[in-house]
Amino acid sequence: MPEDSAQNPEDEFRDMLSQFLSGNGDIDPARLASAAGLPNDPEMIRNLIGQLQSAMQSSGDGINWDLALEQAKTLAAKDVVATTPADRSSLEQAFHVAALWLDEATYVSELTSTPRLMSRTEWISATMPIWTQLAEPVALSIANSLTQVLRDQAPEEMFGMIEGASKLMRNVGGTLFAMQLGQVVGQLAGEVVSGGDIGIPLLGALTDSDQQAAILPQNVAAFGAGLDIERDQVQLYLAVRELAHARLFRHAKWLRLQLMTSITEFAQGIRIDTDRLEQLAADFDPSNPEELREAMVSGALIPPKSESQLAALGRLETVLALIEGWVDVVTAQATARLPKSDAIAETVRRRRAAGGPAESAFSTLVGLELRPRRLREAAAMWQKITDEVGDEKRDSLWSHPDLLPGSEDIDDPSSLIARLSGPDASADDIDQAIEDLLNDDRDDRPHEADDGSAEDPKH
Repeated sequence: MPEDSAQNPEDEFRDMLSQFLSGNGDIDPARLASAAGLPNDPEMIRNLIGQLQSAMQSSGDGINWDLALEQAKTLAAKDVVATTPADRSSLEQAFHVAALWLDEATYVSELTSTPRLMSRTEWISATMPIWTQLAEPVALSIANSLTQVLRDQAPEEMFGMIEGASKLMRNVGGTLFAMQLGQVVGQLAGEVVSGGDIGIPLLGALTDSDQQAAILPQNVAAFGAGLDIERDQVQLYLAVRELAHARLFRHAKWLRLQLMTSITEFAQGIRIDTDRLEQLAADFDPSNPEELREAMVSGALIPPKSESQLAALGRLETVLALIEGWVDVVTAQATARLPKSDAIAETVRRRRAAGGPAESAFSTLVGLELRPRRLREAAAMWQKITDEVGDEKRDSLWSHPDLLPGSEDIDDPSSLIARLSGPDASADDIDQAIEDLLNDDRDDRPHEADDGSAEDPKH
């Protein structure tokens, strides 16, 4: 006897979605595209429907992050302005001069690789692995919570349908999330001027011993278009900032891993407010799916942070502020001979304070809000250290994570400056402190006995 639809709940749910995707449902595809964070563009909507249909047929259970990459590249391919050979030559020369100026302003290691000039799509391809790493914990948490809420709220007669269709729902939800991520990254690609523009090392490291630096020529041109400042000055200033950022991560090799691990751990600790999700599900209007998107983008589904999350967020914000503050100070020092450097720096600060796709991305993906006020305070601390003890001792603080200033030092750097300027604060003594820390780590490891077996150092 053939099985009916009640005995094939997944097929029944797939039929319901198929009717909607065929235009027989109550939800306007244009509204669904808006809910997914996509523009009301017929081509985009067709792509969305096609991807959702593919997700329905997928046998996998997870998020297809290739969709985010495709979506971002599609968006970035629009409004492309070709870079002239003269522009590229000018930026390459700016990198050469920037490297020489930085040599005079900092003791951190110089790069051994050649900085790149990237197109928007090249930037997307290079940074997407980091974005997916940051987005996945929240995407999975939303999918799991949504499935659980639907199970809890469904009438008994629909329970079999919900259970049988859970994988299908996760695939469709994952598709929407991936395409929304692609939209965010595609928007960012149209605004970022360099690899380190938003504070974290999105480009990653070329090798264990070097860090990639890059500039996006088209976006640099757009950055300087509204300023009454010579183009070569803008290019030089931004080249110095990018090299300073990349040099710092090459010099402090531990910094990138610590930063990315902290962001990932914070994201993994995010849980979805199921009560809020249940309320959304109960009040959901199929003709107005934007309400669901607004709840996701605004962070309304993410409950107040736990004490441990608040502590982790505080540490993360401190490190990000220290990085950006140091880059601000070193860049100002290296570009002091540029007549309009102060005006360009002010533009960078205003751009950062005004927010944009980068802040939206962090807030949506990991609930992280960067505070420009803290960045200014960190820059003020680095400037005081520079004025009091000089560049070398300032930069020596990046030699080991235990030497890095803390939040209390940002608030009041006087004690830190006193330690650095005291008679025992020579560069050799700082090197010795690092060696002592490393020796302590080695002493805690099991030693190898004469017979090759592990031996506890405490016995």
